[in-house]
Amino acid sequence: MLLKFASYNIHKGVGNDGKRDPDRILAVLREVDADVIALQECDRRFGPRASVLDRAALDDSPWHAVPIARRPQSLGWHGNALLVRREAKVIDSAAVEIPTLEPRGAIRADIELHGKRVRVVGMHLDLSGLRRRDQIRAILRHLDGCEGGDCPSVLMGDLNQWGVATGAMREFAPGWQALAPGRSFPSRQPVAQLDRIVASSHWRCAGQGVHHSALAARASDHLPVFAQLELP
Repeated sequence: MLLKFASYNIHKGVGNDGKRDPDRILAVLREVDADVIALQECDRRFGPRASVLDRAALDDSPWHAVPIARRPQSLGWHGNALLVRREAKVIDSAAVEIPTLEPRGAIRADIELHGKRVRVVGMHLDLSGLRRRDQIRAILRHLDGCEGGDCPSVLMGDLNQWGVATGAMREFAPGWQALAPGRSFPSRQPVAQLDRIVASSHWRCAGQGVHHSALAARASDHLPVFAQLELP
């Protein structure tokens, strides 16, 4: 089974031109064409935390959102959302509490695709390196306590981590593959690998990269990253 996973910080739909254009974000997602997508900054920060992506437009897309929102107008939790192919069955989902000084969070979903159970985490971590370490530890503890036992898992999001294998990335013990798909921030002239994908040892990485199209360079301050992962 070969699946494409992607992570995209959509900057609340505001592009480098200063315009909020949710349809442009959806167009980029169609370009990426991933099976599972983790979004960050997909809800407005204040008030009812309404989704910046129109639900009717999402209904016309190849994906549906994992039901994880705690507010009726939100798509996710603390701006994190997971989109999965319409044929994917959501077995379980939860918001993951992490220690934070900023409005950060993580979400987890167990889904069934092609008859196999896959566990996915979407996250947006802190700017502080020490706090990021605590947050990764909290996420890993959450995974250890999940029902369904050990299963193929993928963690992805905006980790705000500059070093490829240093700092908070050291929290991923042997058994985890910490991928660095490439430079994704800022989108016009990317210099930092802030957006990451981490896979359990069940997977074989068949490819990874940054989606750098003309549209993606305008749509957000981050570029989408992706990994093609295969289960034997």
